[in-house]
Amino acid sequence: MSKASLVVLISGSGSNLQAIIDAVKNKQLNADIKAVICNIADAKGLQRAADENIDTHIIDHRQFDSRELFDQQLMKLIDPLKPDLVILAGFMRILGKPFIAHYHNRLINIHPSLLPKYKGLNTHQQAIDNNDTKHGASVHYVNDELDSGQVVIQTEVQVIESDTVDTLARRVLNEEHIIYPLAIKLHCENRLSFKEDCLHMDNKVLTRPMLWKDNKLVSR
Repeated sequence: MSKASLVVLISGSGSNLQAIIDAVKNKQLNADIKAVICNIADAKGLQRAADENIDTHIIDHRQFDSRELFDQQLMKLIDPLKPDLVILAGFMRILGKPFIAHYHNRLINIHPSLLPKYKGLNTHQQAIDNNDTKHGASVHYVNDELDSGQVVIQTEVQVIESDTVDTLARRVLNEEHIIYPLAIKLHCENRLSFKEDCLHMDNKVLTRPMLWKDNKLVSR
């Protein structure tokens, strides 16, 4: 099987990028990371990529008069790489509808909540404030509505009484590093597909997201 082509967009430390890099190096993922693109010039994730001899590019969103122009510059950089999947790994920019449509069903994101709960920011604080007993993360395809595309995999963590935003965020992030490479692997192996915009796994409708539990993927 030929290697899948990946492009990763980041804005920060790149810990999920590192998980993807490690999955490629460990041959969990039969893929090449063609480029890492960042909108923040001094983001730590750029060094993670450079350390692995992955091409890096900086496109500073502040240099563009509109979101559309920024998105167009992203596309000009991404398209020649012919990616099988464009991966948002802590990319802190909302992408416009033309960009999302351009990479329809090839654009994936990870979000720190059990979607559809807590779309947007401050998810860990919301989980604590609402006295949730479970919190977690979701890998989903990107559509026009924020954090609302079809979810592939979720993972759950227990919220304990002594949790702070930082302690809860760390536990969720550890789980993100497991489920994001897994979801990318499913996509790259063509086990995920869309039929009339309905997500299928192994040619069966994925009515509910897979759950990472007890070190394995389980159906709900």
